[in-house]
Amino acid sequence: MGKKILVTSTDLMMIQFLVPHIRNLAEHGYEVDVACSDAGGYACTIEKILNGTAGKVHIVSLVRSPLSLKNIRGYRELRRIINENSYDIIWTNEPVMGAVVRLAAREAKKAGCRIVYMVHGFHFYTGAPKINWILFYPAERLLARFTDYIITLNQEDYARAHRFPVRDVFYIHGIGADTARLQKEKVSQNIRRKLEIPENAFLVLSVGELNGNKNHRAVIEALSMLKDRDIYYVICGSGKCLIPLQLQVKKYHLDNNIRFVSYRRDVINFYDQADLFILPSHREGLPVVLLESMYCGVPAVASDIRGVRDVMKNGVTGILCGPDDSRAFAAAIQKLKSDAVLRAEYGRNSKKAVKPYMLSEIKNAVINIFANIGDIEK
Repeated sequence: MGKKILVTSTDLMMIQFLVPHIRNLAEHGYEVDVACSDAGGYACTIEKILNGTAGKVHIVSLVRSPLSLKNIRGYRELRRIINENSYDIIWTNEPVMGAVVRLAAREAKKAGCRIVYMVHGFHFYTGAPKINWILFYPAERLLARFTDYIITLNQEDYARAHRFPVRDVFYIHGIGADTARLQKEKVSQNIRRKLEIPENAFLVLSVGELNGNKNHRAVIEALSMLKDRDIYYVICGSGKCLIPLQLQVKKYHLDNNIRFVSYRRDVINFYDQADLFILPSHREGLPVVLLESMYCGVPAVASDIRGVRDVMKNGVTGILCGPDDSRAFAAAIQKLKSDAVLRAEYGRNSKKAVKPYMLSEIKNAVINIFANIGDIEK
């Protein structure tokens, strides 16, 4: 094909989700450059992980806060990168990076470069705070003027994006659950023994960044209601809410039953040994960690929100709860703890439901979009 493409995101998203797609683009003849921000402290490892797949790897001065003046420098860096390279396609991800890239690529767009924005979850959604609609909806409508195509990962965003003045909107089943990675990885250690959790205890698992949106506090509150010392909660992830969550754990005297384990690459060990996966988020696009846990046959309790509803059916693959309803989370945990037969049924159903969301399927969907966007007319 010979098309030249720039892929942009934060370093964390690049490592966690985009690297397989970058490799796939290169294998299909694209010349791929990368630009990422150092949001998680992993930018220095991007080039090593890509291992020559990308032509150029640019680290730009962007931060997640849209109000930070540091983003002005990042804008100038991205504008220079874009204008000095004749890209056929720019694929950008995430709100701040996506906004700055689209603004920086205005001249390139006029020259024929196609601008593609992948939405991992609009900040305005059914049930979102009014302030989100006031701030983010007008911003996205404005930025749509500098966008050719939008790719969405759930049906709600897909319907909403059709209101924007872009050439076309696509829907794919998420960014791809890397089930091949889970198959290749072997259970290498006994997590219960390592974390000093009794072998016969009921192990509840969450995987995700420790921030307000991921809402781990709701699960901690639910466990405080249950007062069941046989339930242990393991949270894999790092982030700014670690100390507030640790203080909440101490407040409820749950120190002995909750473990914070930071970001892990050997997540298969945790999925394999968990009795229940729980995702209490307020907002998701389409959560890969939920897809991974479902693929591993772990029954789930999750928030009844956009993105989750696309893949998980209440009473079939798990139990859905309102994200702020700690009592509902407590009841769901207790129900599944007491019913091993139901857990096994949900696990079997989950393995079947997750098939369309596998990375192998999504890589093909992404390639098909990029192979054809130059010829698509609205």
